[in-house]
Amino acid sequence: MTTPVSLPPHRAGATAPRGPRAPKAHGPGTPRAPGRRAVLSVIGNGTPIDHDTEQLCLELGRRAVDAGFRIACGGLGGIMAAVARGARQSERWREGDVVGILPGYDGAAANPCVDVVVPTGLGWARNVLVAAMADVVVAVGGGSGTLSEMTYAWQLGKPIIGLSSVEGWSRRLGGERLDERRGDQVWPAPSAEAAIAKALELLADES
Repeated sequence: MTTPVSLPPHRAGATAPRGPRAPKAHGPGTPRAPGRRAVLSVIGNGTPIDHDTEQLCLELGRRAVDAGFRIACGGLGGIMAAVARGARQSERWREGDVVGILPGYDGAAANPCVDVVVPTGLGWARNVLVAAMADVVVAVGGGSGTLSEMTYAWQLGKPIIGLSSVEGWSRRLGGERLDERRGDQVWPAPSAEAAIAKALELLADES
């Protein structure tokens, strides 16, 4: 099992538990304030997904919140809905842990497990916000929209993890460098457990 970040029990009137610290950027990203919980952006298709992928995403969302992350996503269906639902299954979940950054203006389009709805009205351009909000990005499968988010994350210096068990760009780009501007790679992970373990490792390496 992935060892969660040690978090003190929450008590009424006490300071909320802290999650992992955000990493130093690999590129032009801006470090977050000390003590602020790190954000894991999960990217992938908004179309219907099969049972195995759904279970993977549920586990990914749950393990992410268990480990102390907040989650950001595109806020709609498919991968995004399953990860958001998984986040709510964590015993550590609390209001505000799941942020959905929508392409349109209609907040009602968000899936019901999103806590904070951000209706941008930016269309596909909202993908850059999903990448920019992240301290670590996890890609699950994905088509051209996910690829754009991965390239934005790469240019912004965000660590990227690709689930190799799901067909799509997360598998194809695992172990690859998108270009020469960075010396790292899209880190392949075979499972949700491995993805969260790698995210925590990247945070520790960059702290």
